[in-house]
Amino acid sequence: MLNLLALWIVNALALLALPYVVPSIQVAGFGTALLVAVVLGLINTLLRPLLLLLTLPVTLLTLGLFIFVINALLFQLAGMLIDGFHVGGFWSALLGSIAYSLISWLLSALLLRKS
Repeated sequence: MLNLLALWIVNALALLALPYVVPSIQVAGFGTALLVAVVLGLINTLLRPLLLLLTLPVTLLTLGLFIFVINALLFQLAGMLIDGFHVGGFWSALLGSIAYSLISWLLSALLLRKS
């Protein structure tokens, strides 16, 4: 339970760092970042597997690169659902989803290290 809470906070911190990497993404504050982290987690848990299954032929045809498009669309969906989290457009969502994954991975590796 403590690991889940720590991961939630790390993901919120990664969201707060995004406007410095992608200026067309805006996060209103830490509370909004916490809410966006939860919503992104739910979207990725519920919608992403279904979309990956439905777009499997296209994903195979593009050698997996279409997954980036799916991630960007889901990231943009979170931006539409939550006030205080603004994603400028598709390209901002694409770059933002990649940057969010990298920042989250880096923070998790640095802060949540297993000893």
